[in-house]
Amino acid sequence: MARRRLRHKLMLGLVLVAGSIGLLASGTAYGIYTYYTSVKTTERKLNELRIATEISAALDVLDQGEDSDTFGYLSQVVLAKQILASFSAETERNNAAGLDPDRGVMERDLMPRLEDALTSLEKEVSRKQLPAFGQDSPKPFRKTTEVHDAHEKARRMAEKLRYAVIDDIQQSGRESSAAIRRTSWIVGFAMVWALALVATMLYYFRVWMFAPIRELQAGVQRVHHGTFDQPLVLNSGDELQELADEFNAMVARLHAVYADLARQVNERSRQLVRSERMVSVGFLAAGVAHEINNPLASILFCSEALERRLQDVLATSTAPPAETEVLTRYLKMVQQEALRCKDITQKLLDFSRTGERTKEPADLTGLIRGVLEVVRHLPSSRSKQVVFEPTGYIVAPVNAQDLKSVVLNLVVNALDSMEDNGQLAITLGTAGGYAELVFVDTGCGMAPDVLQNIFEPFFTKSRTGKGTGLGLFISHQIVDQHGGTITAASAGPGTGSTFTVRIPLQIAPGVTDAPGTEGEPEPAPTVLTFPGSRTAA
Repeated sequence: MARRRLRHKLMLGLVLVAGSIGLLASGTAYGIYTYYTSVKTTERKLNELRIATEISAALDVLDQGEDSDTFGYLSQVVLAKQILASFSAETERNNAAGLDPDRGVMERDLMPRLEDALTSLEKEVSRKQLPAFGQDSPKPFRKTTEVHDAHEKARRMAEKLRYAVIDDIQQSGRESSAAIRRTSWIVGFAMVWALALVATMLYYFRVWMFAPIRELQAGVQRVHHGTFDQPLVLNSGDELQELADEFNAMVARLHAVYADLARQVNERSRQLVRSERMVSVGFLAAGVAHEINNPLASILFCSEALERRLQDVLATSTAPPAETEVLTRYLKMVQQEALRCKDITQKLLDFSRTGERTKEPADLTGLIRGVLEVVRHLPSSRSKQVVFEPTGYIVAPVNAQDLKSVVLNLVVNALDSMEDNGQLAITLGTAGGYAELVFVDTGCGMAPDVLQNIFEPFFTKSRTGKGTGLGLFISHQIVDQHGGTITAASAGPGTGSTFTVRIPLQIAPGVTDAPGTEGEPEPAPTVLTFPGSRTAA
């Protein structure tokens, strides 16, 4: 989307304001110019009217005086012609200045006719001043028809000239009134335009400037109060929208950091609680193992002594062989279970010892395959498949027995959680300096509340209803002692589970952490399919 920058919007507003001011100024200047022109035209036309009136007055004087005074009469006619010349000069000046409404059309038409009339009058008077043939003195010329007609014609021309000037003055007034009306319309339109422009600019400044700034302020306040899930939405198409987008990106990063810190705090809190429980369980395990070892030792010693005595007795006894075999088998079972209990108590004692365990570089591929060979004989493996896919010969500094117990526990839990024809996929690879073991099963899955407490001691949601809730807890402690991590994931009940174990790597000489390296063949996948007809070993 094309960005409309703030400077572009401000320039648009400035252009519109300048246009409004220019329109107002133009209307005002036009009105002033029209008023000035009207005043000047009226002033010049009044001067023409004064001269035209003088011509009429000079012609009116011709009716006065004695009939025999031809010199005075002719002098007055000459004066009228001089005044007419002055009027002609004034008219030319006004036309040159553009101050004549009709460009002097009427005046230029009447002035030659008036001049001709005055010339005719002058000729008639000059002719009449000579005595007629057979008369001793000239006849009174004012009463002659020719002079009278010429005089009246000149007077009519002078009046028409005066009325022409008056018409020009009236026309100038009409034009001035029309110009004033036009000026009023222009100024009125400019005022309405300016008011509409101000209202429009206030609206758009509110949309373009005030509302986005207010929204930015509200967004900052929301972030200040810890609300990160309400992004700023601005559609101004300018720098403020870019600022809002950058602010949203910053808030998203801040939210991610905040959420990560909260997650770390929760994780550390759970680890602290788990550590406290581990200490308590360790003390309990040590006490229980110590108290149980003595009775177990007595049971084992007595069962062995009883077995020896029973052999002596049975040697002289007449009891059926079947009964003898049953007694012997039961004693063997007592001894085996006592030894198993002793092994369990020994593990509890090992678990209670918090000292550093011995770690040596071990091939994780071989370690996992060894565990899978043991799992082959478990009853829970019937009708199920285990697929192991290593991506290389990977060596890590581990306590082999402890890590075997972790792998065994995860595999057994996966097999217990699956129905017949279920599959467990195990992958081994490296990522970021860690060996990564991933166990993906098609079992019963886990709910979110189970995932949250899966590594807590004595917590169990086993599908079979068995278990003490210590297996994953101990596995978590072992992995933690190795400097690694163990995580569980599941999309929900019935969707299977995924456990990921990460152990820090140590590359041994001649052993690679990636498949396909020259000199080392890629390990082949291991697929174990357990038939359902097999009985427990």
